[in-house]
Amino acid sequence: MRTDYHVHMAETGNLEVDYLKTYIEKAKAEGIQELGISEHAYFFQETRPILSNPWVENRRTLDFSTYQNMFDQAKKEGLTIKMGIEMDYMPGKEKEMEAFISEHPFDYVIGSVHWIDEWGIDLATFREEYEKRDLYEVYRQYFDRVVTLAESGLFDFVGHIDVIKVFGYRPDDQEFLREQYKRAAEALASTGTCIEISTAGLRKPVGEMYPDPELLQICKDAGVGIVLCSDAHKPDHVGHRYEEAVELAKSAGYEEVHVFTNREASVHPLK
Repeated sequence: MRTDYHVHMAETGNLEVDYLKTYIEKAKAEGIQELGISEHAYFFQETRPILSNPWVENRRTLDFSTYQNMFDQAKKEGLTIKMGIEMDYMPGKEKEMEAFISEHPFDYVIGSVHWIDEWGIDLATFREEYEKRDLYEVYRQYFDRVVTLAESGLFDFVGHIDVIKVFGYRPDDQEFLREQYKRAAEALASTGTCIEISTAGLRKPVGEMYPDPELLQICKDAGVGIVLCSDAHKPDHVGHRYEEAVELAKSAGYEEVHVFTNREASVHPLK
């Protein structure tokens, strides 16, 4: 079983079934049996109480009914597709996040940390901020959010769990990094929250997958489950370099992937 649950459409096209079919066709060509669309939650006006800053306000363009209608129409046409969402985790906004999630029939919900307060940590426009801050404090703050994301119990899996490395900035102290990885893995395991093995980092400046092999191994040892994802932003990205993702998973000892339907998880052999 192979999954691709972290997939976006709106930035390169539209939310219509004909465009969705190009993603489905690419997934079939890549041997992916479980495809899901997980648009960024911040596109929708309903999420205004959760994440609102000038960068986000300039990108609010979608009505949720348009998103829901795409899945409804796909079902009528007999297309197999899972309905997901990628939500920016914001500490202190758990009630608002829960309210949004509970209002919609998602198969799965991805929790991702893209922001430390109003700093978009993986946005090129904010990249120079890494030169101004203490990297150890940056990583500590980032993993603080990963821990509380997991502890919230609101999400099925974490998106690109070490995206903080996206521009190649890392503390030199490997033991410090190991401490961050361990506390994240413990929080994930305690709530049954999975992580994704994401090939998206191979397309980013860091040039490597998420997560780091040591972080993945620590998660495996803690009992954290996985899904496979591409973080596609156009059809060509679906299933991108998946053989490497499978190899990484197996190198850590993973033999199964998680599959989600109506927020319920099941496990299937990784092939």
